[in-house]
Amino acid sequence: MNLPFSSLEQFRQQFNSGLHYLLEENQLGTFILCLANATNDKALFSQLEKPLLKQFQQILKNYQQNLSEGKEINAVVEDLLVFLKLHALGFNKIKLTQQRHESDWLCQFNQLRSFRPKRISAFQFNEKISVPFIEAQFNFNKPFMAKECFWAGDCNGQSLDIFYNKYPFADLHSLLVPQRDKCLPQLLFEKMHNYVWQLLIDWSVVLPGFTLAYNSYGAYASVNHLHFQMFISSEGLPISHPKWSHNGGTLEYPIKVLSVVDAEKSWNIIADLHAKNQPYNLLYMENKIFIIPRKVQGSVEVPDWSSGFTWSELCGAMLMFNHDIYQNLTADNIFQHLKKYSI
Repeated sequence: MNLPFSSLEQFRQQFNSGLHYLLEENQLGTFILCLANATNDKALFSQLEKPLLKQFQQILKNYQQNLSEGKEINAVVEDLLVFLKLHALGFNKIKLTQQRHESDWLCQFNQLRSFRPKRISAFQFNEKISVPFIEAQFNFNKPFMAKECFWAGDCNGQSLDIFYNKYPFADLHSLLVPQRDKCLPQLLFEKMHNYVWQLLIDWSVVLPGFTLAYNSYGAYASVNHLHFQMFISSEGLPISHPKWSHNGGTLEYPIKVLSVVDAEKSWNIIADLHAKNQPYNLLYMENKIFIIPRKVQGSVEVPDWSSGFTWSELCGAMLMFNHDIYQNLTADNIFQHLKKYSI
């Protein structure tokens, strides 16, 4: 095994140290990334709150001066929009991520993620599970993305890049990008499926709770550059509970789930979904994979408290931006929303 991390503690230390380093960049994009990651971790926010506030005030002062002098603001438009929302809210009113259990489900209030630009709001599915990689669109090869990569190297014979998730919603939430320079579109293939399966087995030895997730095209993949969501889930997700029939239990999950412990068998199922141009979400965890065929994004009305049902929601973890709804959403509400995605 070629493991880049020796333990969960070492991984967390490297992850957090990288955020401290990024904050020294004094740039808008890295400020937003550090702020969003800090609000996702109470202990980290307590360490970074003062330097974050100082940088927020300095950025605001610089932009006000530029505008008063008729000078151009050199920043990504999407980041400027997020900063405008932060300024309108006020730094002292930023809320940390909150989580609670609602019966079988997880609920999360994530204020900063609601500020995220909606890159896929105008998505139209053309009945194909894949589209070619387009260099002009957002991808992980963009020069400004280099500083958001906190680990890169060779692992088990392939190059890997691990990027911070700019708007995280899980513990140590990262983006794992294999063979980044090959410009692979967001279409899983057998060799890569087997590779990440083995990666899960190997890395779980030193990273308990190590989990990977995947959104296919048409299932809320927001970047058409092959990547996986990477995070730590110490208690598992609702989809993994033994009570559900796909795990050998007696209760039916609200949407069809295939739970497979064999890499070859799971690939045959995924390949069949590709042949049918059927969008799906995947969750790799605990030496198994959950395969979730689902209705294509845009075909089901999204509740106003959500930006869309991705792998997270379909695995039973609801993300929401309205605090009242976060406090009052019921288990039956969640069950009925999930049922709408069943095919």
